[in-house]
Amino acid sequence: MKFNLKFNDIDEERNLNENYSIKNLFDDLSVSSQTIVAKQNGEIAVEESVINNGDTIQLIQIIYGG
Repeated sequence: MKFNLKFNDIDEERNLNENYSIKNLFDDLSVSSQTIVAKQNGEIAVEESVINNGDTIQLIQIIYGG
């Protein structure tokens, strides 16, 4: 089972473990939900969302400024 990950310069297919969530992905990449928004198949996803076979996960850096 695999999923597609798009984040900054990363555009790759990754192996998928059972019950692998957005939070697991954040932990593996050492990123924080405070600075990253996840989209699962084009829809905003929460950390508890389980990634399924064939999903596309896009991580978007939140930009702060004034």
